[in-house]
Amino acid sequence: MDLYEYQGKELFRRFGVPVSDGRLALTPEEASSAAAELGGEVVVKAQVLTGGRGKAGGVKLAGGPDEAEARARDILGLDISGHVVQRLWIEKASDIAREYYLSLTFDRGEKKPLFMLTREGGIDIEEVAASAPEKIARLHVDPLMGFQPFEARWLCFTADITEPGEMKQVIAIVEKLYAAFIGTEAMLCEINPLIVTPAGEVRALDAKVTLDDNALFRHPDLAELRDLAALPGQERLARERGIAYVKLDGDIGILGNGAGLVMSTLDVVAQAGGAPANFCDVGGGAKADVIVSALEIITADPVKAILFNIFGGITRGGEVAQGLLDALEQMRIDVPIVVRLDGTEAEKGRRLLAEASPPNVHPEATMLAAARRVVELAGAA
Repeated sequence: MDLYEYQGKELFRRFGVPVSDGRLALTPEEASSAAAELGGEVVVKAQVLTGGRGKAGGVKLAGGPDEAEARARDILGLDISGHVVQRLWIEKASDIAREYYLSLTFDRGEKKPLFMLTREGGIDIEEVAASAPEKIARLHVDPLMGFQPFEARWLCFTADITEPGEMKQVIAIVEKLYAAFIGTEAMLCEINPLIVTPAGEVRALDAKVTLDDNALFRHPDLAELRDLAALPGQERLARERGIAYVKLDGDIGILGNGAGLVMSTLDVVAQAGGAPANFCDVGGGAKADVIVSALEIITADPVKAILFNIFGGITRGGEVAQGLLDALEQMRIDVPIVVRLDGTEAEKGRRLLAEASPPNVHPEATMLAAARRVVELAGAA
């Protein structure tokens, strides 16, 4: 779950990471009031769950309340990479002497938290990694030992942050960022930039935080921060109905049971020359209402064909087949559906489909054969 900048900064503040003072505004009038409260020059920042705000015109300076109101009118309603701006963060402007980059993420390959620190702040870390990887200090934290103070000093020395006053503050921020990361069970805590003011104060000018969805049941206060309205319509509907769904860019709808099986299905379809339109995992559910919901979500996009890939463990193939047949009675789907059933009662499921013989349902015995068939049918559509 991604947080807005203002939510991430509030989380950072809770753990002692220094951030700039600011106010949330939903209207131009609120932006004006916030600027008046803060005093002096302010920055009007679009709050969207995507990057590239600055380049898209979503971050503007304002000299006072009137100008903040005008800037807010320009930014509210702006479309930034498909995200419409509905919230603004009005923040006191900061003088900047230097910009650093600091992040803590979970490295799935190493199964450890990974710190990254560099003096090259204010730009995409991917650019730094590609052009000057030696400038990035990287450090994995042993989850059994936990964070150790010497690791923060090592990061600073390796990143060439050696001015005593700055170094002391960065070390403290590194330690507090780790506390925030562990305390909220986050997957990413990123500060870009971590600024140094002309007076030598170090603080977070931005906040990018991603929380682990699977841990939110332990953090109900953080779960409440999710903005369902910001999700694409299909993903919002899927979440409401308890279905795991991620929209992709292809034209072949994918439906399976189990995240691993669905991921494998995406790979096999791509190998067969197709382009998946989505990731959709119905879990162990095989009832008609679950399948109807999944198919409604998938067909909300103009897919050319659908691959229905089920491996029966606890789920029985006969129930899955009957669920699909019941779903097709409840809704009309004009595109071809390729069905691969394997595992428990797979033969019974295939027999039910063969007896009912819906005109647009095409059973296949193996995943590879199903992938090749769905790509063929999508190409013929």
